[in-house]
Amino acid sequence: MAQAVLAVLAISGVAAMLALILVVAERFIARYGSCTIDINQGTRQITIEGGKSLLNVLTEEKLFIPSACGGRGTCGYCKVTIREGGGPILPTETPFLTADEQEQGLRLSCQVKVRNDLVIKIPEELLSVREYTAVCEKIEDLTYDMKRFILRLQEPDRIDYVPGQYVQLLCPPYPGSDEEVYRAYSIASDPAETGRVDLIIRRVPNGICTTWCFEHLQEGQTVRINGPYGEFRLSDNPAPALFIAGGSGMAPFVSILHQMEHAHDTRSVRYFYGGNQVRDLCLLDEMKRFEEHLEDFTFVPVVAEPGPEESWDGRRGLVTEAVSEEFDNLADYEAYLCGSPGMIDAAIKVLKSLGIDKARVYYDKFA
Repeated sequence: MAQAVLAVLAISGVAAMLALILVVAERFIARYGSCTIDINQGTRQITIEGGKSLLNVLTEEKLFIPSACGGRGTCGYCKVTIREGGGPILPTETPFLTADEQEQGLRLSCQVKVRNDLVIKIPEELLSVREYTAVCEKIEDLTYDMKRFILRLQEPDRIDYVPGQYVQLLCPPYPGSDEEVYRAYSIASDPAETGRVDLIIRRVPNGICTTWCFEHLQEGQTVRINGPYGEFRLSDNPAPALFIAGGSGMAPFVSILHQMEHAHDTRSVRYFYGGNQVRDLCLLDEMKRFEEHLEDFTFVPVVAEPGPEESWDGRRGLVTEAVSEEFDNLADYEAYLCGSPGMIDAAIKVLKSLGIDKARVYYDKFA
């Protein structure tokens, strides 16, 4: 037994030493030299010292590519087209790239290391994305694990966006986290207030950015965001609409409802909002106000299982079950979804069973 333990320790020690050697080699030995990146056929060229990920390089050059996961290769948002110099597609990229995308040269910029000259193409709309400095004007508790952060823009002092879009918030180093990371959050403010950006953030256990927001970010503190990003938005089709969300998926719908109010939009909207318990529901008073001011809007909060001390007379069960109970046919509807991947997938399945065309289902998944 003792010999077996010693053998395991020896193997572990060798593996640890090899890993250390690889890290040292990558950092100090693998010198890639000066690399040039040609962007959009010469629209812009940058020359940098090789070795970093393409996503990090572009961010340092104030070219912001959306990345909801902060560059960890788990969201699949940071796609750019690489014409030359990208090397082979990595196994970490293939789950997020269709065969057509791979053939067209799309890559996850967070997974491409700059080792040589590159020729890349970035969507034109991303070239106009800007960085903003803002002051955290107010922090409001919405639930036990959700807060609304009201950011007052300083430079530039206004932002134009389409309700449903999102920004990336820069989380700086803090005790327990030694690197800068970006995280994506939907804009939850009234689009008429162009000098303000509201974010509704739900705490993720051990989450780098949410830990900073909940434990370190203070009112009056300066923050940096960039954006806007995203294609999630209310269509121009006046067809009746179904909104489905849970948790911080509330955020884009707040902004969209403000938009509808300003436009005197008369389309019929049913909004199903789910929580595991009553304490998970938020902004009920604001939703009631929208019911009073919009011509045909109904808010339907749904609680999966109220806590033993909670009183609840509303809908119970899963939010997708509530939709199934309410409707027999949704063929004439559009649907807008925002929430976790599991909730989105379950909602799409229910909506398809009720006759809605998948092309009329719009969603934002937050991993």
